[in-house]
Amino acid sequence: SRHDLADLSAFAAICRRGSFRLAASELGVSTSALSHALRNLEGRLGVKLLNRTTRSVAPTEAGRKLAAQLDQSFGEIGEALSELAQYR
Repeated sequence: SRHDLADLSAFAAICRRGSFRLAASELGVSTSALSHALRNLEGRLGVKLLNRTTRSVAPTEAGRKLAAQLDQSFGEIGEALSELAQYR
């Protein structure tokens, strides 16, 4: 669904940046909205993806595996969209 893709993209940004604050800035949303989106994603999936403390955020084992797959998949989507430029 559209919500899943947006939340997966948010999760990938958090992993890439290692910070809710930096990921929120990159995505142009508040840290509160980003945290809410991640909680919803974890709830829908039934899997904890991130370990959060007041000072740090780190992916769980499941989160690391998902982040690696998302990096590859989002990269492939980006390449496919770039290839469309030849049809403009």
